[in-house]
Amino acid sequence: MGKPQPYDVAAYIWPAYTGDEPRTRMFWPAGNGEWETVKKAGPKFDGHQWPRQPLWGYPNEADPYVMQCQIDAAADHGVNVFIYDWYWYDHRPFLEQCLNNGYLKAKNNERVKFYLMWANHDVVNLWDRRIAHLKDGNIIWQAAVDRREFDIIADRLLNQYFKHPSYYTIDDKPVFMIYDLKILMSGLGGVQSTRDALDALRARAVQAGLPGLHLQACLRRSGYNLSGVDGSGGTQTDVIEQLGFDSVSHYQYVHFTNIDRDYGEIMVDVAQEWQRLDQEFHIPYFPHVSLGWDNNPRFQPFRPGIVKNNTPPAIEAALRAAKTYVDAHPDQAPLVTINSWNEWTEASYLQPDDLYGYGYLEAVRHVFGAA
Repeated sequence: MGKPQPYDVAAYIWPAYTGDEPRTRMFWPAGNGEWETVKKAGPKFDGHQWPRQPLWGYPNEADPYVMQCQIDAAADHGVNVFIYDWYWYDHRPFLEQCLNNGYLKAKNNERVKFYLMWANHDVVNLWDRRIAHLKDGNIIWQAAVDRREFDIIADRLLNQYFKHPSYYTIDDKPVFMIYDLKILMSGLGGVQSTRDALDALRARAVQAGLPGLHLQACLRRSGYNLSGVDGSGGTQTDVIEQLGFDSVSHYQYVHFTNIDRDYGEIMVDVAQEWQRLDQEFHIPYFPHVSLGWDNNPRFQPFRPGIVKNNTPPAIEAALRAAKTYVDAHPDQAPLVTINSWNEWTEASYLQPDDLYGYGYLEAVRHVFGAA
């Protein structure tokens, strides 16, 4: 075998391209998950780059044979980690089938490691294209959990995922990312009680025979309620450090900058953000690259906010910048996060299409080589 790839290139996975989860039928009644939305997407104005056709068709990504093919394609182009969006609603997991039945049963999953991002956001109308344009006040499922339910979630994570041989680790510790710290603290009752819950999760990992946990926070623009009961606020940096997280990264450029521009203009802000975070935090920031943004497929009326000129060469330049950042931080894991493997309805995906073919995957391979 050749020398292992010296970079960890991690692409987020949106696990909704399957009909195996019965509760998805309320959003996508045709039974093939959010492929239903992708198939219905059309242009909203002259020059709008929709519809788009996936070159691999519309497969069930909870099928292990499908995921075997996708794992090989990812690894062959330099993606060697998947970050699965992981959900828990109404006292039980949601959309686990893509991971459990697809990736984990794929015979080649050692080629691409995985870790979880707990996507703990409320569910509103967004996933149902028929009513997505209505006000977001219609909460279907709330994501906040109390300490009792948090401990039930911890059981599932420890028993089912963290010990898997393909689980991605930093310093031998499984990496676990949390998306919305504001919602996490609102359920657990403030910063101190949330720190207590996270410390208990770490302790349970050690009791289970693991060296510990590497907790990663997702950076998003949001005010924070430190007490959990009143309006006392705190900066993002304050909260993340008080909660004891080990590292930070992003999920999407849309969370910190105006994306309704040319990709090159956006990257100026991205570079400034990376520099700011490097100075503000005492824990590692892992550079993030978003491929684009256009969530019009999820809505019938036009939605403003579309990344322009996010061509494969532009993406390759962004990936090279991320590689340069990693090389300048040899004391931390060589991790880059990418949005995403398959966020089709947000127009931010590596999977090949009829617009650029394998262009985005080739951009990754040009910069990082094959896994």
